[in-house]
Amino acid sequence: MSSAVAAAGTGPVHAKHETYNEQIVKLFTLATVFWGVVAFLVGVVIALQLAFPFLNLGLEWTSFGRLRPVHTSAAIFAFGGNALLGTSLYVVQRTCRARLWGGDALAEFLFWGYQLFIVMAALGYVLGITGGREYAEPEWYVDLWLTLVWVVYLLIFLGTLMKRKEPHIYVANWFYLAFIVTIAILHIGNNLAIPVSFFGAKSYSLFSGVQDAMLQWWYGHNAVGFFLTAGFLGIMYYFVPKQANRPVYSYRLSIVHFWSLIFLYIWAGPHHLHYTSLPDWTQTLGMTFSVMLWMPSWGGMINGLMTLSGAWDKLRTDPVLRFLVTSVGFYGMSTFEGPVMSIKAVNSLSHYTDWTIGHVHSGALGWVAFVSFGAVYFLVPVLWKRSGLYSQRLVEWHFWTATFGIVLYITSMWISGIMQGLMWRAYDTLGFLQFSFVETVDAMHPYYVIRALGGVLFLLGSLIMVYNVARTIRGDRRQETAIGGATAPVRA
Repeated sequence: MSSAVAAAGTGPVHAKHETYNEQIVKLFTLATVFWGVVAFLVGVVIALQLAFPFLNLGLEWTSFGRLRPVHTSAAIFAFGGNALLGTSLYVVQRTCRARLWGGDALAEFLFWGYQLFIVMAALGYVLGITGGREYAEPEWYVDLWLTLVWVVYLLIFLGTLMKRKEPHIYVANWFYLAFIVTIAILHIGNNLAIPVSFFGAKSYSLFSGVQDAMLQWWYGHNAVGFFLTAGFLGIMYYFVPKQANRPVYSYRLSIVHFWSLIFLYIWAGPHHLHYTSLPDWTQTLGMTFSVMLWMPSWGGMINGLMTLSGAWDKLRTDPVLRFLVTSVGFYGMSTFEGPVMSIKAVNSLSHYTDWTIGHVHSGALGWVAFVSFGAVYFLVPVLWKRSGLYSQRLVEWHFWTATFGIVLYITSMWISGIMQGLMWRAYDTLGFLQFSFVETVDAMHPYYVIRALGGVLFLLGSLIMVYNVARTIRGDRRQETAIGGATAPVRA
């Protein structure tokens, strides 16, 4: 296991004579920062539209219905996707001691091809050209393009693993590979459709009714499971040990975490379809596997947190590490809340309410965004060969601004959602509904305003990051007092 420890240990594992393709990682890192700001900005706009409907402006292209999928896809596939592609190509090169397979031109095609997919999908959403299902997937021509780009991604990643000079495959690469392969299967299965014409945008799904709903949530929840969980666990298993300068707490636990998570997650989708026409046994199966997911998820959380054993004091002086560790905490919270919400009795209250929105954003903002921020702050000085970030103090400001934004967001949605569910099921003494739907909407208004304020704070934090990253790339270094009474670490 010595090679495994080396891969996660305190120093770089690559040979000094080996050169890596860092240009492609730079491009993905910059794209992550750019698309993050876009996603958070559109999120603030649609949050304000819900709180103040007149902001829809009466234009179909800027309405909530058009901008909501733009925000969702920008946050998941543009911001999160670029973070995953960039970090995976960085990690696989260093842990394998090998330059990317296929050459620089293929890697550049992957980058620009993925950005083209993002733009094509966003334009489709704004123009109303979508597959029309709950996730508002892009139409068939965008799906075909993404399939080509994703196959190139898989070939580059697999080819680099196969030409590795390090005999051991470090666990972060296991999670990255599971994410790449499973997302490919989900994408192809979910988007099987027949175009109306070769030159037309419209298509029809091969499935309908309850089969289509089942397929949609097999895709939907496993996009969460393998894109937003397995992929970002790859980030956790590399960047937390590197930033903490400590080996992974338990390599054996990381392997148990991997296999149990991979096996269980794929069955959890039906918990989105409780009390529908889906067969009852299928709903129960989804609920059962969702509850079982709690333990492997917390095994991963414990592994991430305990990696700081003997280095907890660094949280006082290193705000980048604070981002990474806080993200692991949010991962643990979200993976407890999810199984609880999958239980039928709880789901009867939570489903279709803002509680689900709060749950999703505690994972998306607290886990996905925070671990991505930590990875960006780690990568920028390394890739641009700077002695450190422009300002550790600005990282601290980003951390607290974003954290307060998340707290406002998720607590307002928890309160709003539970209130919503209770109002919908309230009956008077004669057995009639006690509240009309309009009354529930009116009662949620102050919480929608609070949510928008939380989004503004999170957006403000990302703009602080943009400034810090830009000054770091320029080579500037701000003179400032040490954080917590000690010198902040410098990554070279």
